[in-house]
Amino acid sequence: MKHPHIVRAKNSKRINLALQGGGAHGAFTWGVLDKILEDGRLEIAAISGTSAGAMNAVALADGYTAGGPDGAREKLEGFWSAMSKAARNSPIKRAPIDVLMGNWSLDKSWGYQAMDAMSRMFSPYQLNPLNMNPLKEVLEGCVDFACVQSCNAIKLYISATNVETGRVKVFDSTDLTADMVMASACLPHMYQAVVIDGVPYWDGGYMGNPSLFPFHAGSDTADIVVIQINPVVRKGTPRSAQEIQNRLNEISFNSSLLKELRAIDFVARLIEEGTLDGSKYRRERVHIIENQGALIPLGASSKMNAEWAFLTHLRDLGRDTATAWLAENFAAVGERGTVDLRAMFQGIGAQHQG
Repeated sequence: MKHPHIVRAKNSKRINLALQGGGAHGAFTWGVLDKILEDGRLEIAAISGTSAGAMNAVALADGYTAGGPDGAREKLEGFWSAMSKAARNSPIKRAPIDVLMGNWSLDKSWGYQAMDAMSRMFSPYQLNPLNMNPLKEVLEGCVDFACVQSCNAIKLYISATNVETGRVKVFDSTDLTADMVMASACLPHMYQAVVIDGVPYWDGGYMGNPSLFPFHAGSDTADIVVIQINPVVRKGTPRSAQEIQNRLNEISFNSSLLKELRAIDFVARLIEEGTLDGSKYRRERVHIIENQGALIPLGASSKMNAEWAFLTHLRDLGRDTATAWLAENFAAVGERGTVDLRAMFQGIGAQHQG
C-alpha cells in the first residue's frame, strides 16, 4: 500500500482529537474535521473516538493513509453520503409539517415514534433476531480497515463498554475491525451486543465518550481538542417520559468525559502546588470546539435524521464553528489550554483563559 508524502505547514502544531458520539450530529464533527484538514495548521497526532466519533475517526484514518488530508476529506464526505443514501427508504424521517416548517426534529415522525415505543417494550433480540444492521454494511463498504490498520501517521483509540464488567475497552488501530467500531456504536435498546473474542460490548458512550486517558501515554503532544456535540447543560426540567429519557442519556454520555477532565485539572493543580513532579507528569492543555447554541434546539430525535440536507447543514455548521475557533485559539495551541476547567467544575461554565 502506498503512503502519500504529507507536506506539513511550517507553523503546524500537533494535537490529539477527542470525538464524541451523537448519531447524525456526528456530521457536525465531520465539518470540524473537514475545516481542520483544509486549514492544514493542526497536525493530528492521535484520535480517540466513540460511536459516531469512531466512524469519523476510521474514515479519516483510511482516507489520510491513502491520500493525505485531501484523501481524508474525500473519505469523510463519502462515508456520510453513503449513510444518507442507506437511510433514504427508512420510515424514520421527518413529518411533512416539519419539512414544511424547516424543522429538523423527528418528534412528529410516526416512524420514529413507533421505533421509540417498540424499543421500550421489546429487546433487539426480540425485534431483530437475525441481528441485521445496515450501518455495518455502510461502514464496511466505505472504510478499508487494512488501510486503517496501516495508518502510522495518526494513532486511533476506539472506546466500547464491556457489558459484563461495566468497564471501558479501548481498541487501537493496529488490529481495528469493523466489529470493534460497531461495538463502539452499539446502543443496547436498538442493537444486540457486539461480541468480540467472546466478550459482549455496548456503546462506548457509557464509559468513555470519548476516552482521554490513552493520550497520556500514547501521544507525544499535550494538546487535547474535544469536539463536543452532547450538551452538558440543558436548562429546564424534563417533563415527558421521552424528555426525561433523552436528558438521562445526555447526562450519562457526558459523565465519563467530565470525570476525565476533572482528573486532568486535578493533576494540573498538584503540579502547580509542587506535589507532583512536573518533569515526570505532563500537564495536558485542553480545548473544546462546540456550538451548543445551534445544536441544543435541534433536539435528541434529530440524531436519527440522516437526510443529506440535514447532514450537510451540520457539516457547514461544524466548518463555521471550527473556522471561528481557529481564528480565536490557534495561537494558544501548544502554549496553554483554552478552557478553564477549574471554573467549569465550580459551576461557572467553560470559560476561555486569558
